[in-house]
Amino acid sequence: MRVQVAGRQMDVGEALKSRIQTELEAGVSKYFNRATDAVVTVAKNGGGVGVAVDCAVHLSSGISLQTHGHGGDAHSAFDDAMTKLEKRVRRYKRRLRNHHAEHKNPLPAEDAQAYVLAPFDEDDEPVGTAAEAKVNGDATGPLVIAETTVPVRTMTVSMAVMQLDLAENPAVLFRNAAHGGLNLVYRRADGNVGWIDPERVNGASG
Repeated sequence: MRVQVAGRQMDVGEALKSRIQTELEAGVSKYFNRATDAVVTVAKNGGGVGVAVDCAVHLSSGISLQTHGHGGDAHSAFDDAMTKLEKRVRRYKRRLRNHHAEHKNPLPAEDAQAYVLAPFDEDDEPVGTAAEAKVNGDATGPLVIAETTVPVRTMTVSMAVMQLDLAENPAVLFRNAAHGGLNLVYRRADGNVGWIDPERVNGASG
């Protein structure tokens, strides 16, 4: 498994890099033998107090594991991230192993363009520059401040809910394996998971 370790606004020493690479690979290989790569980012918390560690692990099946750890130093922050990661993997251990064994190839995926939009300020004006407004094609905003490409995978609803939890995402957009339509699962404010399926309305009206 390829493990990339990077520091953001701080230096990451070779001893810490070696520890992260060794322990992350050992922890993941206890459950999966075909993890492809992992990216770990070590950064100072806002205000310069404490350290945050973000871990993202990509399995060959297409499932992603992601967790965030915090601590007084980089080592304790990584410990926190690993504890959360292993706890989450143990919760889905049986389903993950079954899925990992059945899917030798990654889940079918298509690329979608994703954008980061600037918020409006207190005067209801978009925050950003004229150049950003031009890129967005709408001078009234919201303004596009970043863009990237993300995969939209084909999976079952239960798999999407599992991915929502494993990757600590607020939402997962996916193609429903049952009918091929776009679906969305998301975290609700009450702690439950919401599921949006336009095909159910379209099918009922048709």
